[in-house]
Amino acid sequence: MAGPLDSLCVIEFAGLGPAPLAGQLLADLGARVTVIDKASGPAQPNDVNRRGKRSIALNLKSDAGRTVAHGLIAQSDILIEGFRPGVMERLGLGPQDCPDTLIYGRMTGWGQTGPMAHVAGHDITYLATTGVLGLMGGTDSPPKPPLNLVADYGGGTMFLLYGLLAAIIARGVSGKGQVVDAAMVDGVPAMMGLIHGMMSQGVWADPPGTNWLDGGAPFYRCYRCADGRDVAVGALEPQFYALLLTGLGLVGTDLPDQNDRAGWPALTSRFADIFASRDRDHWAKLFAGTDACVAPVLTMAEAAQDPHMKQRGTYFDVDGVRQAGPAPRFSGAPARTVPAPTAPGGDAEALLTELGYDLETIQNLRDDGALT
Repeated sequence: MAGPLDSLCVIEFAGLGPAPLAGQLLADLGARVTVIDKASGPAQPNDVNRRGKRSIALNLKSDAGRTVAHGLIAQSDILIEGFRPGVMERLGLGPQDCPDTLIYGRMTGWGQTGPMAHVAGHDITYLATTGVLGLMGGTDSPPKPPLNLVADYGGGTMFLLYGLLAAIIARGVSGKGQVVDAAMVDGVPAMMGLIHGMMSQGVWADPPGTNWLDGGAPFYRCYRCADGRDVAVGALEPQFYALLLTGLGLVGTDLPDQNDRAGWPALTSRFADIFASRDRDHWAKLFAGTDACVAPVLTMAEAAQDPHMKQRGTYFDVDGVRQAGPAPRFSGAPARTVPAPTAPGGDAEALLTELGYDLETIQNLRDDGALT
């Protein structure tokens, strides 16, 4: 069914992590996304990032394979690639080899320039280099990686999408495409405005684990309950904090002031003892529907059955694979049916037919190894 991006045609060169997610999110909103894979293979139902995309497998080291790739690119609005700098140029598929109307999205950790541009890395190394991972440790423990959500997907995928769609708007004015250099080491710091502001005001202190949002504040952290499960507390505002104290039975007791940092260790210990006295679901029921900002820390299986998440249909299964639905939602577009991922290379004949190739030529491409 039509989505808000159904006018866009996207070519994605197969890779890992943030670039495939970008293609998936564009496809979720209606963009026609074609993946150029290295080799054909069976369908991969667990590879959620492939959903909604078509695929062709090409030998890009062959002239015929590159010719097909150029044909697909010529019909596209956006190209997405996540290789190290220079790889696409060596294949003859760099920005200078493409139409000047193309939006050329380059997704890397380090960016296209700089002394680290050609060095391998992962979310954790990019996040560490930005300085942000160092803010996520405890006072006496090393930082814990926040999965790969912050650098790969927050500073990477989301800034790539932001850049691609901004470039589409700019093309509508100028008629020209451009290169979008999306680097995780740029995107992560760009999300840090609030923290930079707090640092400049002197209200964010070292060491990590001693501040409002890093687990140092007793009213913004997780607590272990009697059954070994946890609750999350986020009662930052005074009115919400008052409701937290009410639920914990602490109204009228002698407590340090909420924002008295010297009193935070004592408050944390007091709250921890109380939460540890009952099981998680007791606290979930007690605080349900209140503005105390207390929530049970759910497992992924529990989250899919949570009444709010279930009512919104946030999670669902496709061929037995649990995944999240398209987001955000649009009043002008109906909810989309999410298809299962197709096989790598499985749409070659259809895509080549659309480009004008006849069946004999397609077979010749297979015989010559241009189609893999």
